[in-house]
Amino acid sequence: MEGGGRVSWIKYGPLVSLFVVLLALWFRSPQHAELDDRLDAVLSSLLRAERKVGMNNVARPKVAVGFGGCVDLIVDGVSLLNKIGLPLTDQPLHHNYIENEVQLAQSFAYFFAPGAAAERFMLNDTLFNELVEASRDLPGNRWAVGGNAPVMAGRMATEGCDVLLGGSFSPDFTDVLSQHITVAGNVVEEPDIHLILEYPSGAKWGHYSSRRANRYIIHSDDHNPYLDSMEEFAKKLEDFKPDLLVVGGLQMMDNFPFNFGEREALFSRLAELLSSSSPQIGVHFEMASFVEESIMEDLLHYVIPHADSLGMNEQELPNLLSLLKGSNITVLSDPNPRVATVLDQMREVYRILNQRYKDATAEGDSKVKPLTRLHVHTLAFQAMIVTRGSQWKNTMSATAKASLTANRHVCGSNDIDPSKARLIMDDSFSVSRQEGSQRIPLQETRPVSCWHEEDYEICVAPVLVCTEVYQTAGGGDNISAAGLVLQI
Repeated sequence: MEGGGRVSWIKYGPLVSLFVVLLALWFRSPQHAELDDRLDAVLSSLLRAERKVGMNNVARPKVAVGFGGCVDLIVDGVSLLNKIGLPLTDQPLHHNYIENEVQLAQSFAYFFAPGAAAERFMLNDTLFNELVEASRDLPGNRWAVGGNAPVMAGRMATEGCDVLLGGSFSPDFTDVLSQHITVAGNVVEEPDIHLILEYPSGAKWGHYSSRRANRYIIHSDDHNPYLDSMEEFAKKLEDFKPDLLVVGGLQMMDNFPFNFGEREALFSRLAELLSSSSPQIGVHFEMASFVEESIMEDLLHYVIPHADSLGMNEQELPNLLSLLKGSNITVLSDPNPRVATVLDQMREVYRILNQRYKDATAEGDSKVKPLTRLHVHTLAFQAMIVTRGSQWKNTMSATAKASLTANRHVCGSNDIDPSKARLIMDDSFSVSRQEGSQRIPLQETRPVSCWHEEDYEICVAPVLVCTEVYQTAGGGDNISAAGLVLQI
């Protein structure tokens, strides 16, 4: 009987297995089909919203973008740390800058576990060069044009703009830029290198596991902190006559060992450049990972008062707000915040900065500008606040475009594949954390939700989060740039 049982199983086992698989698919498919249909509907609606405003029937907008740039060396972060034998740490710690292997391990662990983006200056040139050399022959490594300004310039050129880019680059670097980008700056033989340690969601480093895909960036720049293209950029700006001026890359000055008074002098020159531009030219400042409180104070004094528009991520928003309210910098915040939390923080930033503008003008300062646009990009959603009646147009379409660009960049493809995406934004969201606040459902056929409050409009769009990550670095720059293009 035993032998007969075995023969029966050998004979009918495969059929039983097939039946079980088909049964599983039968019970599973309606839910998955529903999810697939929902993703398709959201994607189609976002694409329709993006196409509502075309660039084909208008002259190419002119955008000036500064400052700096680098060559990104992109590697799998865990593979690199394992290759150099970096000892695991039991003490995840925040460090303003990195001087040795222990601090590198502690800093990486601090941001890796929650999956928060971070960028740190490495004072130790020897260690930095060792990391770069180890990365050169690491399987899967990639070289790319990097730096906030070149990345934003590249996206804007792709989206139909003519761009003036302020930065000091090598001839090889300039050769790979779009034909629609004109460079203003010095020629350097050796460009600065930024080491991009990427990691996917669920990556493991010892007993640490990342909650989401992100990157940890290390740099040890020689050129970028000095904004050495600013003078040439300012000269070409007069003839270029831009519709929009974008400033980014200032985090390269964070914790850099300047001589006394050097950084303040650079910021003073930048403030003069921004304030001397025509009031009709929009000025956008792209925030970044700042950890030094004194440089944040400099930004609040020299840069932000001259910007009509600000762009930032979910880490940089509470960081800025904390400083505006007189508290210390918040180095690490929730990497997956709720919509209501972000909107409340955005309202506060908008209110405080515009109150500062009113106070400054009341005291006779005619060079400052009100904040009329605020764009926050998170993993799950895009959110914009735009003052009604301001120069910024097409907010709904711009929010949709920003959302789509998030997927396109991270997945590394202009064609969005719903099978490689998921929605992680809630089915409905509260517009504020205040009790009794309105809840807005996510409608597949109209996924961008817009409404009016006080003197501004708010728009929120879900992101089709890429599940097969190609690259997270440069995500914010691409997203911000794409959102701006439709609003010029």
